[in-house]
Amino acid sequence: MSTLALFDVDGTLTAPRKRVAPEMVKFMEELRKHVKVGIVGGSDLPKITEQLGDSVLTAYDYVFAENGLYATKGGEFLAKQSFKEFLGEDNLQEFLNFCLHYIADLKIPVKRGTFIEFRNGMLNVSPIGRNCSQEERDEFERYDKTAGVRTAFVSALREKFAHLGLTFSIGGQISFDGWDKTYCLQFVKEFETIHFFGDKTYEGGNDFEIFSSERTVGHTVISPEETIAQCTELFMPK
Repeated sequence: MSTLALFDVDGTLTAPRKRVAPEMVKFMEELRKHVKVGIVGGSDLPKITEQLGDSVLTAYDYVFAENGLYATKGGEFLAKQSFKEFLGEDNLQEFLNFCLHYIADLKIPVKRGTFIEFRNGMLNVSPIGRNCSQEERDEFERYDKTAGVRTAFVSALREKFAHLGLTFSIGGQISFDGWDKTYCLQFVKEFETIHFFGDKTYEGGNDFEIFSSERTVGHTVISPEETIAQCTELFMPK
């Protein structure tokens, strides 16, 4: 097969931070009979496993955690990149200090804890804090659509740290990431056609760069149900 169907996780295969529905698991099993299937998510592998199940590494042909900075193929480890080694300790501390000062000065409805999550291959920054409840996540997402908290934060980081060569993308409901999903494309060069499905495909969203890449055919979805509908029409026509 020379075609790869590559999927975002939150909002595409699952509701944000929720477990995958049995219907989606069954559909992906059927889809693999027609095309190779991969996932690329901003979360680390343990969090992706929580959402997609313990068999995630064998249920998909490719699994790219942390936007591809931890990669597996056919259930086997492929490669990983270290954000710390890429930046160096001095640059990393400067970046972290800037983020923490910026968050400290923010006035938003709710703040909780774990504002920065340091992952092997990336940093995830959350103005509200990742310790917030699901209800608080939903409320912040609604608030941020009009207040533009994350958009302003990302703009400040792009200006301050342009020299580091990072990409900042808004993802999920409460956070944004450094390093975008096009990183994973280096591992799938053998495919003639790569279809990418994601929900945050607008400029500034964490699916935008890979959605608009010349290497992919981009598809915007708004729910797991729409993902199934689009894939059925595209890959499994009656």
